[in-house]
Order: sequence, then structure tokens, then C-alpha cells
Amino acid sequence: MNQLPPACWSISAAEMLQPLQTAKEGLTGDEARQRLARHGSNLLKPPKRSDVFTLLLAQFKSPLILILFIATGLSFFLHDRANAFIILTIVLVSGLLGFWQERSATNAVEKLLAIVQTKAVVLRDGGPKEIPVGEIVPGDIVILTAGDIVPGDGLVQESKDLFVDEAMLTGETFPVEKTVAVLPAETPLGQRTNALWMGTHVVSGNAKALVINTGKKTEFGKVSERLRLRPQETDFERGIRQFGYFLMEVTLVLVVAIFAINVYLARPVLDSFLFSLALAVGLTPQLLPAIISINLAHGAKQMAQAKVIVKRLASIENFGSMNVICCDKTGTLTEGIVHLQSALDVEGAPSDKVLLHAYLNAFYQTGFANPIDEAIRTHRQFDLSGYRKADEIPYDFLRKRLSILVADDDTHLMVTKGALANVLAVCSAAETGAGTIVDIAAVRDRIQQCFEEFSNKGCRTLGVAYKNMESRALMSKDHEAGMTFLGFLVLFDPPKPNIIDTIVRLKNLGVSLKVITGDNHLVAANVSKQMGLSNTKIITGPDLRQMSDEALLKRVVDVDVFAEIEPNQKERIILAFRKAGNVVGYMGDGINDASALHAADVGISVESAVDVAKEAADIVLLEKDLGVLVQGVRAGRTTFANTLKYVFMATSANFGNMFSMAGISLFLPFLPLLPKQILLTNLLTDFPEMTIATDRVDNEMVDYPRRWDIKAIRKFMITFGLVSSVFDYLTFGVLLLILHATQDQFRTGWFLESVISASLIVLVIRSRKPFFTSRPSKYLLMATLLAVAVTLILPFTSLGEIFGFNRLPISFLLLIGIIVIGYIIAAEMAKTVFYRKVKV
Repeated sequence: MNQLPPACWSISAAEMLQPLQTAKEGLTGDEARQRLARHGSNLLKPPKRSDVFTLLLAQFKSPLILILFIATGLSFFLHDRANAFIILTIVLVSGLLGFWQERSATNAVEKLLAIVQTKAVVLRDGGPKEIPVGEIVPGDIVILTAGDIVPGDGLVQESKDLFVDEAMLTGETFPVEKTVAVLPAETPLGQRTNALWMGTHVVSGNAKALVINTGKKTEFGKVSERLRLRPQETDFERGIRQFGYFLMEVTLVLVVAIFAINVYLARPVLDSFLFSLALAVGLTPQLLPAIISINLAHGAKQMAQAKVIVKRLASIENFGSMNVICCDKTGTLTEGIVHLQSALDVEGAPSDKVLLHAYLNAFYQTGFANPIDEAIRTHRQFDLSGYRKADEIPYDFLRKRLSILVADDDTHLMVTKGALANVLAVCSAAETGAGTIVDIAAVRDRIQQCFEEFSNKGCRTLGVAYKNMESRALMSKDHEAGMTFLGFLVLFDPPKPNIIDTIVRLKNLGVSLKVITGDNHLVAANVSKQMGLSNTKIITGPDLRQMSDEALLKRVVDVDVFAEIEPNQKERIILAFRKAGNVVGYMGDGINDASALHAADVGISVESAVDVAKEAADIVLLEKDLGVLVQGVRAGRTTFANTLKYVFMATSANFGNMFSMAGISLFLPFLPLLPKQILLTNLLTDFPEMTIATDRVDNEMVDYPRRWDIKAIRKFMITFGLVSSVFDYLTFGVLLLILHATQDQFRTGWFLESVISASLIVLVIRSRKPFFTSRPSKYLLMATLLAVAVTLILPFTSLGEIFGFNRLPISFLLLIGIIVIGYIIAAEMAKTVFYRKVKV
């Protein structure tokens, strides 16, 4: 590929084919693959590497693990090679377990994301082909239609009524018309009407464009590089980060103190250092990142089975925390299949003329596909062989009208349809059913009366108007004036049959439904009644314009329906809900929903949505159905609950055991456990916790929204850490004062009590109910019992001797068993008191 000129907009698209070495028919598949290898993926941020080697290394990148490797290496050369080898083996086994689980989770997530990845249509090997946006290369020719995201910087080759929203790059509020042109090199970016920019999206019309730059070389790529844009941190991510810092602070203080005191007591420095490091490994939930990844990936797979695809894993927590869901009514609350009920004249009588004009408009429009035009075309077909299309002014969200210019013999007729008020705004006359032309003022009251009558029945009403344009082949928006109002199109979209039950289920989950619609307040009120929403409170778009942000903040929570809403008002409503302390989900699938999807805590779109909406969403539904959303919310809360279980486990028995061991080490003439024994303890107690993603969750854990609460976690840690420590010191007392255990017997007895209690306590902590009334998953139960069995058998094997364990008399085992049973009973009682006082 030759050197490209810096100001490509000053050169025609045809001339740019030569330096890009591209044919008019596009690239071949082989050439595209070579360019992809040369230029890299068309992504602003390269995909996170998830190859085997990278994931494996990630298991050992913790500073504590690295220091432990170094210290063990030192021990290998200066001290006991056998012990050093055992410690390294345990660390490697622990890392491999985490790697195996996380690799499986990563593969599952990649497969799910492939379902909803954004694609573009390009010319490859002489024909159109749909490919992932990441595979677009310089020299590709892309075909764009309404709703598409522009996949790279390029020049317009062909266009028809092409309007592009460039607000995210230029700040320009209104869509910009794009045409084939050659502009001066000094033309500012916002005025380059022949150029398209990556990340902007097509509002209406269609085009072919030649891609010149991709990825970080695009204008948007340069901006994002400078700003280093990051996704907004969720409550969950923030909570995990704070929790990690908290544990690291506690661990650092404790470990430094233990090491210093052991050295002061004249114990071997290397043994003391390894003991302190092993304690640090035991105290630190180093599996937390892997457990979170596994939990979220497992949750994403469960949600996928409920037809919910998660694009950003961290959004699962927000999905579960969501207590307000905002959505449009069309296709979500209603069937989404618009039916044309009737075409009526000004007096409200059926009219074939109105239907013909509406059919002309719907048949010839080439903007984005919509259910209204589809309903008109399928209601009744006309023979249009005598007509030909001359021009079009596409629909936009400001005019709310669509105009088509058709030629019939020597006459040119402009037909306009759209929102009734917006069509009436450009009419100066009206045609009666008898064909008489009258002043619009004479029938305005009658038109309004018909409109209210249709709206009260829950029907949507559009207006149809026409204007004779004489011999004109082209037209502009300025020609939408002095038109003649012809009549009404009455449309009906019935509510879904199960929508009332779905809304009740959402309410039972603590999620309030808020409807944001462009329909008038009368239609919205009628549909609300059909959905079982009594005493509906409604705010209209005009009301919203007059309302200050402070006034909206006070009223927003009590409002059920926002009607006659402009696209730019949606984001304001979402932000008001968030400022009022809610976790807000927004469900949208249209071109004008992108900003609201970005503003929400959880942006939800559907698989059939336009590209710009899918790209902005965190979660994509494979069906546009609130029933699917209900299943997704439950799956999201299940995932969050299971992640929280691991955090509770890591801060209760494990933390209590390590804390107790650190304390008793100051008073014993020997280390309570050897470093290799501490690491083995940590490995065995981690094993059941790795299956927590598969665990069942009690209904009360998913019945209402939850949010990350670091204060509650601290209280849990203190409460159950103290309970654990009490029984730990009871064990120490029994072993030393009653059983008069030797050094090896003490370590073996303490190892047994520590691992078995920490493993079994998982079954207590996992549920708020008494542990015998809440059944764990079979994998969690099997892993727990396996850990207990291995712990009991190990001291009686030759492997146990390698670890420094002794066979214990039956009296030791009985007393340790009694202590474990007492600990489980005490933990069960502490759990009841804790949840009565603390809401988690």
C-alpha cells in the first residue's frame, strides 16, 4: 500500500483507490487477511490477551507469591531442599487449579461475546460480506445503512440521503448530511461533509464508503489515546478493590510484626521469614481474582441460558443491584408488531385516498426499516406502476416527518407522513372527505377531537399530508410548508399477553418499571391501564422542558410513565433516577437510545437492535421480552450472591485460623505450623471454595436488589473471625494442657482442626438459613467432603510424614471432632444474631 495523503478529504474517493491499492469491487479475502496482519485489529484497545501462557503467568503474579518463590529458592540452596521442593509444589498446584478454572471461564465468555459482536457489511471478493468490525482494514469498501456504526475513517463513495450523528466526536447536536465531494485541505473536521469518522453512526439514508484509517490511527482513536478512556468503575469493582486494600493492610502489619517478634525471640531467620510469608499467603485471598472471574463467567453462562448475553462481566453486579428499569413500550410491553387499524379522512371516515398516499410514502422510503412502514405496506397493496420516485427527505427525530416526492406523468407530488402535530405544523389547508379544500383552522378542532378519541383507545395516530410540486425533481426541508392535510393513520400495537404477570414478577424482585415513550400521554395512559398499572403518574416531554433538574429529582421516583419524550430527554431522566440513589437499567434498541444506554448503570439492548445501541449496551437480550429480563436479573443476583459467599469465607474461618496461628506463634517455643503445612492448609481450604460458582442460592438472596457493602463485610469478618479464633485457642489449650501434645502432634492436631473447620464452615456461611435446611450444590458438597477426607487420611500416610505430620491417637481425634462440632454450632448461632442485626 502506497503512502497516503494527509488530507484525504481533499481528494476524490475514486482517486484514493490507487494509493490504497483497492479495486471498485473491494478487496479480496487474501489481501484483507494480509492487511489485517500488517495493520492489526480495527480496535481502539487491543483485546486482552487470554492465551494459555499469559493466563498461567497471571496465577503467580502476586507480590507475595513472587517473594515466596525467591525465599524458597534461597532455602533450597542454604537449608532444606526437600521442604523447599514441597512448598514450590504446593504453590504450583494451587496456581494450576486457578489457571484451569479461569481458562475454562475465559473460553466460555469469548464464545458468548461472539454471539453479539458488532458486524459490518463490506465488499470482499466482488460481493457483499458481513464481517466483525475488528476485521475491517484500510482499503475496505463498507456498505452503510441507518443504525450502523461507521467502522473506520473514510470517504463517501456513494450516498443517498445520508445523515450521520457526529456528536460524540464533534459535539454537533444535529445529524450532518454526508455526500460525495472534494473539499479544500484546510477544511475543519466538523465541516468535512465527504468524510466519515469511526465511532459515529448513521441516522438515516445509505452509502458506500472507502475505509482509509482503522483502529488507533482514526480520529477517534487519537482522542481515546490522549484521554486513556476507561469504562466507569462499577460498585462491585470498587468494593473488590477496597476489600483487597483492606486485607493487604491488615496482612502487612500482622506479618511484619510476626517476623520481627520471631527474630527477636532468636528463632532461625529463614524459617521465620518463610513462616511469615506462608501466613501472608494464607491471610491473603489470592484466589479472589480467579474466583471472581469464575463466578462471573459461570453467571454469564447461566444468563446466556436465560437468553441474556453479558458483554461486560462487571455489569452483572449492577444488573443484580438494579431497582429501576426504564424502557419504551413498543416491543417490550407490547407485541412490537404494529397493525394499521384504519386510514381515515379529516371527518374520521375510512379513506382509500389516505391509504394510497400513506402507501406511496412507505413504499418508496429508503431510510431505516421500521414497523410502521411495514404495517402500511402489508395492510393493503396498490399498483404503483404509474409512479416513480423522484426524491426523499428522510425521517429525523427533530422534524418527526418523512417526505417522498413521486412523479406521475408530468405531475410531481410530495407526500408527507409523521407525528400528527408535526405534520399539522406544515399544513395550511385540509381536504375533506368530499374532496373540498378548506382552511386548516376550520377543521383543527375536529382533528384534535379525532386524535383524542383514537388516543384514548390506546391507538397511535399519524398524520398524512400532500403538496403538488409542479415539475420539480428535487426538494428540501424548506418545501415542507403550505401543505394540505389529508387524514389519519390509526395504528395499534396490543400489549403482550403475559405482560401483567411479568411486571408483577419484576415488582416482587424489587424492580420498578418506568415507561419512557414518544407516544402522547393519552396513548401511554391507556396502555398503562391495560398493563395493570393503576393510578399512573405521567410526566410529558413539554412538562419536562419546563422543569428544573432539582424539581425533576424530587418527582422522578414517583412517576410511572414519561410520555411525548424527545430523544435527548431520555438521558436526563436516567441521570435523575441515578442521582436519586437508584441503580438504573435502560432498555433500548434504537438509533436515539445510545446516550441513555451510556448514562444508565446497566445498558440493555436486544440482538435485533441497531449497531449503535448494541455497542453502547452492557447486556444484550436475545429476545425483546421483559420475561427474559426477569430471568436475567435472578441469574445476576445469584452470581453476586455466590461471589459474596467467597468473600465471607475468606474473611471468616481462613482469616481467623491464620490470625490465631500468628498469635500463638509468639508464645510457643516452636512454629505452630511449618511453612509447607500452612500452604497445604491454604490449598485444601481453597479447594471447596473454587466450586462456589456452582452453588445453589436461597430465594431470599435474590428476592431484592443488593449492593456491595464493605462495612457489612468488615463486621462479618470481625464477628466470625472472633468465633473462629475462640475455637482455635480452645484447640491450642486442649492440645497443650489436656493432651500434652508433642511438637509434631500439636502441628498435626492443629492442621486437622484448622482444615476441617474451615471446610465445613463453608456449608454454614453459604446460607442465611440453618445449614441443614439449605442444600448446597453437589460439586460444593463433594469438594468439601473430599477436602475433609484427605485431611483425615493424610497423617496416616507416607506423604503425611513428608509434610511432618504424625499419626494421632483416637483421643486426639475425638476431642478435635468435639471442638469442630462446637465451632459449627457456635457459628450457626452467630450467623442468626449477625443477620438479625446487620442487613447484607
